[in-house]
Amino acid sequence: MERLLSRTVDGVLRASAQRTPERIAVRYADRSWTYAELDAAVTTAAAVLRERYELPEHARVATYGHNSDAYLIAFLACSRADLIHVPVNHHLTGDDLDYILRQSGSSLVLADPALAAHVPADLPVRALRDTDDSFLTALAEPDTYDTDRDAREYVQLLYTSGTTALPKGARMTHRALVHEYASAIEALDLRADDKPVHSLPLYHSAQMHVFLLPYLAVGAENTIVDGPDPKVLFDLIEAGRADSFFAPPTVWIGLSNHPEFATRDLSGLRKAYYGASIMPVPVLERLRERLPGLRFYNCFGQSEIGPLATVLGPDEHEGRMDSCGRPVRHVEAMVVDEHGEEVADGTPGEIVYRSPQLCDGYWDKPEETKEAFRDGWFRSGDLAVRDAEGYYTVVDRVKDVINSGGVLVASRQVEDALYTHPAVAEVAVVGLPDDRWIEAITAVVVPRADITETELLTHAREKLAHFKAPKKILFVDELPRNASGKILKRELRDRFREGEAADTV
Repeated sequence: MERLLSRTVDGVLRASAQRTPERIAVRYADRSWTYAELDAAVTTAAAVLRERYELPEHARVATYGHNSDAYLIAFLACSRADLIHVPVNHHLTGDDLDYILRQSGSSLVLADPALAAHVPADLPVRALRDTDDSFLTALAEPDTYDTDRDAREYVQLLYTSGTTALPKGARMTHRALVHEYASAIEALDLRADDKPVHSLPLYHSAQMHVFLLPYLAVGAENTIVDGPDPKVLFDLIEAGRADSFFAPPTVWIGLSNHPEFATRDLSGLRKAYYGASIMPVPVLERLRERLPGLRFYNCFGQSEIGPLATVLGPDEHEGRMDSCGRPVRHVEAMVVDEHGEEVADGTPGEIVYRSPQLCDGYWDKPEETKEAFRDGWFRSGDLAVRDAEGYYTVVDRVKDVINSGGVLVASRQVEDALYTHPAVAEVAVVGLPDDRWIEAITAVVVPRADITETELLTHAREKLAHFKAPKKILFVDELPRNASGKILKRELRDRFREGEAADTV
């Protein structure tokens, strides 16, 4: 493990290729790559970027595409070529896309052909795959390339999800990411004989940096799929091609609600990872009841820390299923008050971090960097509680806590209470402006069966103290979320603050 920490990001792959060159590294669609083949492709791709595309060192290269082997190779090639990779949400268009491409100063955009038309006309674009002259096709002509890199150099600008403000590009170094890989391997029990399937977007830090790259580091056989389609995942599990899987709570909810979830043979699934947002305890209980032999890991963190900060292991869930666990090997955490002073165990406060996994600031945003990094600690924006054994429980995002009548209420507790009703498929709780309550606790619910507002309000009041119970229930057909599955509460607040009608009644 210590030798792993001295390597660059692409060096992690090279080490595995030297150990097990003939082992399958990645499968995607009808293609497969051994570790030796993948490493050689990354070398050729680095030459394509630097010599054929004539990019100078440290140039930013944006990748705007769906999941594919080409996407992975592009990232690793940037690492080997001393370029800075900029992963872009493939759902972005218009001003949102323009902002990230220009704020990052990207010199080139590698785009899926179906997405290329969204890129501003004045920016250079090359096809990532699926054309005769694509980046992937260029790898058919082997080439050699390598360059000296310092582990402290930037390898990626990892843009935050932008759920509360414009996205910020976290400046990730080789050193930060490789430390994070080491933490993930240890805390998540990643092994060479696992068969992970990667279905969440590779532009997102969790799928790429908590799972795909660490699994390449240990030499596992990886399967990349286009997305978390339940039937595709069920087929892979039943066929014995997947036994390890990561998804945010919204995807796990969708899988558990799928009609085939109760009938398919999913006994081959051994490890279940969840994270990116808070998992409702009632949902986790239903999953554990359906798959009693499945080992669940709660992964918590954020983009700026690579993104893994804490883990709750499968043997730690009993009695603390709402906890996100304890810090991983290379992370130090603390809960502080508004003045930055550590608070006593059991007292809510903001969780802050010190770690070699952290970014060293935000790209071209000095004021935001200064605000986030204070006294050597990174301010996460998450409200949490630590217990006497060192386990952390995230109460809410600081900006999502609701001030109802002068009392602060965590939206998570209200959501967990509503999830215990069988007619609730999904729920998000937000505070909306109110003359009497300052913010009225409002539950936005996606129903799975016929239910009235009165019935749900009654249910909530039976589960919660009166001041925590919602004042209003709004029914909708779906909740807004980003591609990583995180519910966008800002959009809900903006939508219903303006008085927009709910979708269903």
